[in-house]
This record gives sequence, structure tokens and C-alpha cells, in this order.
Amino acid sequence: MNEQVFGVALVPLIMGLVEMAKLWGLPVKWAALLAVVMGLVAGVFIVAPDHWVQGVVVGLAMGLSATGLYSGTKNIHEDITMRRMKYKKKKSAKHHHHPHKTDG
Repeated sequence: MNEQVFGVALVPLIMGLVEMAKLWGLPVKWAALLAVVMGLVAGVFIVAPDHWVQGVVVGLAMGLSATGLYSGTKNIHEDITMRRMKYKKKKSAKHHHHPHKTDG
């Protein structure tokens, strides 16, 4: 299998392993570092064991890609959640609007 294609296939695997590590108690702030380390290990020992420089470059790319995909997905999810909350709040305010009574 072509090294680049194999490297791309490893990115979602790295993401999944990082997610599992978080479920097992890894603090979220360490997730990106773990993804990069896993990418480096996979790059050097799996993708290009005979060419360590290529392994490091490919590994960094895989780890950073996994981190970016996770971060991008998380940001999109947070944006959708915030939009839903604003929509529900606006809809709720519209249905439960009571005019202010004035003294006088």
C-alpha cells in the first residue's frame, strides 16, 4: 500500500485512540499531544521504518491532522449547539412574552 494513502488511513485511527484515552481518563488538554506522539510513532515505525526523516514528517502530519480534525469537529459541534440554544431561547421568549404592567 502507498505510504501516503496508508498515512491518511491512520488519521481516523489516531483520533479514535485519543478519544478512547480520554474516556479512560486522559485530560482533554493532553489529547493533542497524544495525537502528535501517536502520529510520530506510527510514521516512524509503521509508515516509513527505513526512512526516519520521512517517518517523522508523515507522523507529524498525521498527528496534527488528527488534532485538527478533532478540533474542527468539536468547534462545529459547539457552534451548532450554541445556535440551537439561541433558537430555543428566542422561541421560548416569543411564546412566553408577558407585557409589562405599568402603575398608573
